Amino acid sequence: MALLWLLSCLVLAGSARATLSLASCGVPAIAPIIHGYNRIVNGEPAVPGSWPWQVSLQRNNGFHFCGGSLISENWVVTAAHCGVRTTDTVVVGAYDQDSPSPDEQRLTIKKVFKNPKFNMLTIRNDITLIKLATPAQLSATVSPVCLPQATENFSAGLTCVTTGWGLTDPNASSTPAVLQQVALPLLSNAQCKEYWGFRISDVMVCAGADGASSCNGDSGGPLVCQKNGIWTLVGIVSWGSSTCSPSIPAVYARVTALRPWINSILEAN
Repeated sequence: MALLWLLSCLVLAGSARATLSLASCGVPAIAPIIHGYNRIVNGEPAVPGSWPWQVSLQRNNGFHFCGGSLISENWVVTAAHCGVRTTDTVVVGAYDQDSPSPDEQRLTIKKVFKNPKFNMLTIRNDITLIKLATPAQLSATVSPVCLPQATENFSAGLTCVTTGWGLTDPNASSTPAVLQQVALPLLSNAQCKEYWGFRISDVMVCAGADGASSCNGDSGGPLVCQKNGIWTLVGIVSWGSSTCSPSIPAVYARVTALRPWINSILEAN
């Protein structure tokens, strides 16, 4: 199942340190270069370090199973369907899975908060928050994405970007070593229902059907849109075409709709 989702920058109530770290969310120190704003199926390798919030979720044998997004030093957002466990590892600062760089940080998980309204049959409310046992050390290649406000609007037709280590060919036996990126247009939910019908709900947002798609292994990763030079987490890779068809939109968890739940977890923990 192809999956693609995005989340944006948190405003945590609380410490000055949290405020400080989030003040610079969504602005990579290393600028991404997106050809044609171009195609993870029909995508291209990202500039190393240019998506500093991208997370690799790995089992204890080092197997990458899902993506995620760093939203502060202490928190990561991913998809509920990824089934994250406290024994898994959060890797930040990663780029080449075959050749780990000194920039990588392997972090343990303190607690997993899966949205209690998540439903595997409908794949609604497909979001999990991960609290890290030790904070990520922010750097040029590790920094948070911004979370959108619940009231923010991201219009259909806006070109956004999703990133991940998911399959570039649904028939391939292995995922790419280096982080891939692809530019995708947002669709309105009415447009998306032309492909997916009743399965599309208001807690989802669609992107793609324009020659590119997310695919297996991208799940939980970000769909980010840029406004005024700042990248915001609009979606979390969730589900899509079983063949990762680039002519069918991928479906993401809609972060604006899930923001109240995100706030409740962050404020209570």
